[in-house]
Amino acid sequence: MFVVIGFFAQLVDGALGMAFGLLSTTSLLAIGMPPVMASAMTHIAEIFTTAASGISHAYHRNIDWRLVARLAPAGMIGGALGAFGLTRIDGDIIEPFVSAYLVLVGIYILFKALGPLWPRDVKDWAVPFIGFGGGALDAAGGGGWGPIVTTSLIGRGHEPKKVIGSTSLTEFAVTLTISATFVMTLGWSDLGSAAGLVLGGVLAAPIGALVVKRLPVRPLMIAVALVIIATSAIRIF
Repeated sequence: MFVVIGFFAQLVDGALGMAFGLLSTTSLLAIGMPPVMASAMTHIAEIFTTAASGISHAYHRNIDWRLVARLAPAGMIGGALGAFGLTRIDGDIIEPFVSAYLVLVGIYILFKALGPLWPRDVKDWAVPFIGFGGGALDAAGGGGWGPIVTTSLIGRGHEPKKVIGSTSLTEFAVTLTISATFVMTLGWSDLGSAAGLVLGGVLAAPIGALVVKRLPVRPLMIAVALVIIATSAIRIF
């Protein structure tokens, strides 16, 4: 069951640059796993799935290395602070607000996908702030780096294929930081089942990267928007 969850979650994440954390955490909660353990297992698995996904995107040349260099440090700092704060603040308190924000961003991306595409310079001033917020909310809410960072950057006009590849690669560094905090807090006991998520995710990573390379930009933006609107709306209700 864990292998299947990891495979399909990473297939979506690799193709759209988001949703492994959300889909994995939601699935684990659905089979009765405690929220803290579900989040911890998801992040442990993401160390391996994000590495495999990042390598696959690099192979298919979906990476903007300047964008990665601006996202990674801010995302790691945000992730460390978010993981630290999770031990003191209930992530469920902020989840409805994050989900509402994502629905609005998804609608905005859908609107842009149906209109003219305006590229934006990689020097966009908001990139580090988006990375910091994405890292913090991912740690505190059990997922969200892809939805927050990918949708925000695409919404601001960055090229979707490069955004998806770059955020997938950067997520490895952010997830590694968050996972280290969980391991120090929970220890390695009871985290062995994450191996199933790892296996399924690693198997799906090359397929997702190939899908990104083959799909045209506009349908990819529409797919991103629909996934975000649907998953975020479900979490709100």
